[in-house]
Amino acid sequence: MTTTATPVSQQRRYDPYPVRVQDYVTFREQGFLIVKGLVPLDDVREMNEHMDSILAGKEHFPGVTPPPAEWDADKKIAHYLRVHMLHRTLEIHERFLLHPRVLDVLEALIGPDVLALQSMLFFKNPGQPGQGYHQDSYYIPTLPDTLCGAWLALDRVDEENGCLWMTVGSQHEPVYPDSDGISENGQENLSDIEPIYNASHTDEKNNGLTRVAHKYPGKEVKAEVEPGDVVFFGGHILHRSHRNMSKDRTRRAFVGHYCNAHSLVPWNHGQPYEGEAGNYLHILARGETHLPYAQPLFGTPCAANRPPAPRVKREKTMSMMGDEQDLMVLTPHGDPANERD
Repeated sequence: MTTTATPVSQQRRYDPYPVRVQDYVTFREQGFLIVKGLVPLDDVREMNEHMDSILAGKEHFPGVTPPPAEWDADKKIAHYLRVHMLHRTLEIHERFLLHPRVLDVLEALIGPDVLALQSMLFFKNPGQPGQGYHQDSYYIPTLPDTLCGAWLALDRVDEENGCLWMTVGSQHEPVYPDSDGISENGQENLSDIEPIYNASHTDEKNNGLTRVAHKYPGKEVKAEVEPGDVVFFGGHILHRSHRNMSKDRTRRAFVGHYCNAHSLVPWNHGQPYEGEAGNYLHILARGETHLPYAQPLFGTPCAANRPPAPRVKREKTMSMMGDEQDLMVLTPHGDPANERD
């Protein structure tokens, strides 16, 4: 399937989202943050129509294996659960990964320099399974660890159709290594850390992270959201979802993963890369970095392709700080000669 980029003149314009100091505090205190109505419903509708086309067999592209033609309609729909990294194949996925409103929030939470790493599309049709306790930084290493997920609801999502559950407090836990030695992303350097097994297993008894989650009794919170809401969550927080138990409701979501653009990323979704890190394969979404980065293949506007190039180096160190209106804004640090302990 051949796709073309949406001309810049036809791309939608968005009002910047003003991230408040309390949003930043909530993200740190709870390990996650729900931003209501962040993505316009017109955008949500566009992605849902795209997903309908996939289910109807009207769209085929690399990385997605369509079901056999002889299957009945229900079996074809059940074939799809989730698809990864389509921003490297389809313009619409690149555009959603680099959605300006999502980047506004990420710029305040983990920025101001943001690298876009991964896109995921979840169908989760009725009866399809969820995912057991896991930590995203276990799967996507960033050094230093600044990983953040952005989970965009494309349907109304509640307990019945398989919402996210967040274990508040577990964001302070280290990333647990796997006892089978498959993953090297855990923090084995802690003297008393005990390896776990079967991260993401849906059966609590067979998921080694269950014992960690049980350190926070009564702290598991369900993230019930409406279309256009976005759940932001750090890479350490334990989270899971359950089976879609509804009879006729999907639980669709578009999920992006990001990190601060100054972190090394020794990761390429299981694919090979050259050198000590794969940063050159990931898109600079906001700000600047001293590390390599990729250009968006379909030309979606972002920091990577924004003139001037090369960008002028900042004269002062800049950080996201609270202003007089309790908004998180990019602010230069003061003169070090005038700073006192």
